[in-house]
Amino acid sequence: MGTLIMIRHGESEGNRERRFTTTPDAPLTDLGREQAAQAARQIARRFRPQLVITSPYARARETGAIIAAALRLPVEVEHGLYERHFGYLRGQPYDAVRDDPAFETEKAWLWRPEGGESYEDVRVRVAPIIERLAVRAAEGEVAVVSHGGVMLTCWAHVVGHWEDAQVPPNCGIVLYEYENGRFHRPRNIED
Repeated sequence: MGTLIMIRHGESEGNRERRFTTTPDAPLTDLGREQAAQAARQIARRFRPQLVITSPYARARETGAIIAAALRLPVEVEHGLYERHFGYLRGQPYDAVRDDPAFETEKAWLWRPEGGESYEDVRVRVAPIIERLAVRAAEGEVAVVSHGGVMLTCWAHVVGHWEDAQVPPNCGIVLYEYENGRFHRPRNIED
């Protein structure tokens, strides 16, 4: 069985300010760096990954570098694992979503902010990558550092629906086990 240990990046400046990030270069906060170190300790206690793969965005790369250094692992960047494009909402507070007249809470995964992506768009982009990484993990474990939106879409992809898809907190860990060509139900890993 192959295992993907999926980790959401540590707290970024956008997370701290509760605003959609304006740039892929937004760094981690001091708290985000500590969250990454704590995630590394948690992973070291429970798993034995051979590799850390990260999104190309700075906050995920920094989180991945902290984890990889602690576990003495190589790091690779997977360019398609970047966060959802929020279009005109970049730099706006998270609550601004509710002000868009096109936003529907019942099918929020289909809503696309002007100039951005829907969560369904992200799922279509990310699903083949996660499938490929799971096959690549084969009989081992790979740590994958990405974003809340990416992790939400991975959950929906694996379970086959959006209704109970989950986003972990910063540096939250979700386990994806892949066996005989299919994923088991994802599991949140608590320390």
